[in-house]
Amino acid sequence: MPMEGSMSPSLPSGLMGNPSSHNAGRVILDGYRINHIPVSGFPGLKKRSHAHVNRSWIKIDQGGNSKILELDKAAIMRHCSLPARDLRLLDPLFIYPSTILGRENAIVVSLEQIRCIITADEVILMNSLDANVVLYKSELCKRLQSNKEQSDDLPFEFRALELALELTCMSLDAQVKELEMEIHPVLDELASSISTLNLERVRRFKGQLLALTQRVQKVCDEIEHLMDDDGDMAEMYLTEKKLRKEAYTSSELYSQTEESGGAGVVSKSAPVSPVGSTSGVRKLQRAFSCLSSSKHGSLSSSSNSGENIDQLEMLLEAYFVVSDNTLNKSSSLKEYIDDTEDLINIKLGNVQNQLIQFELLLTAATFVATIFAVVAGVFGMNFEDSIFDYPFAFHWVLITTGVFCGMLYISFLFYFRHKKVFPL
Repeated sequence: MPMEGSMSPSLPSGLMGNPSSHNAGRVILDGYRINHIPVSGFPGLKKRSHAHVNRSWIKIDQGGNSKILELDKAAIMRHCSLPARDLRLLDPLFIYPSTILGRENAIVVSLEQIRCIITADEVILMNSLDANVVLYKSELCKRLQSNKEQSDDLPFEFRALELALELTCMSLDAQVKELEMEIHPVLDELASSISTLNLERVRRFKGQLLALTQRVQKVCDEIEHLMDDDGDMAEMYLTEKKLRKEAYTSSELYSQTEESGGAGVVSKSAPVSPVGSTSGVRKLQRAFSCLSSSKHGSLSSSSNSGENIDQLEMLLEAYFVVSDNTLNKSSSLKEYIDDTEDLINIKLGNVQNQLIQFELLLTAATFVATIFAVVAGVFGMNFEDSIFDYPFAFHWVLITTGVFCGMLYISFLFYFRHKKVFPL
């Protein structure tokens, strides 16, 4: 069995290495010799060692016993009957959104840091030092060991899936609450004192909130997608499919035993018609039954296990409510940030209006002072006129010009208030 130990990659029979060559690598492929450039010629290129092929996995069985294995992708794909694209979702080198996929013999779960393959008998978890992974491993082993003597309606794969959903929803909700506690004081400080530092902090928190909201939205959408498709939910009931397969195998063995026993009674010389042969009819019926079950497996599962689908639907609905509540919290926090930004824009608009008012007053005063300066400059010019024969004539000109400029400035103020440029 490929899960009992570590799988070591071996060269195929057609691919043989030449141990005598060290400088230039040579391999013999189906009788043809191929020379390639040695890897040592490129200092920045490193060889892929055995550690890069195998990865560390944690295997948890139904009894709650855990075991660390070193397996490559090919061993996992053969053991769980998964395609390479599904296993790529569990690769820690790539970042994929949260996904739950129901396959024929396994459930592929990629929820935040919890990436695992759930079968009817075991859970193969990606080994990591992340707190969520460690908590998932310990909590699942604890629950499985405590439920050995207790009757649980949920099958093994649903309990493992429930724990993954529970830890993911709890983690996202805790992150939203932590971010909320950090954002509120910064927003209150920004509302009272607008500064570049506070604006930069709010911008950073807003980016974190946006990324967190997208992650919560993806989990919520994935659960809702599963709830809307009865075929996907029926496909995820692995225990029932396993029992059905075992029952079919036992019935097939029993029918083969009966056929072999009946064949001993019939004479060998008796002619056998290929159309009327009982064994041929049975084999044909089994072939059609296998074909219909493979094509319409989800439909038959949904019709024969309605109660089980209801169990999974209620399970998903509970965590959909939790994730939707977390999504509402993040949306409320985003609205609070938007309200604070609107308040800041209103304050900045008010300051801008005050600056514009001051600029109007200053412009009007400059215009009035310019008129007074022009009159004073005209009479200060060196020209002969009869008005200079009176000693107090220039004083009266200045007084008259000043009164006129003052009345003109007051008229500007009344005009601005009439146009509602200034508050009353």
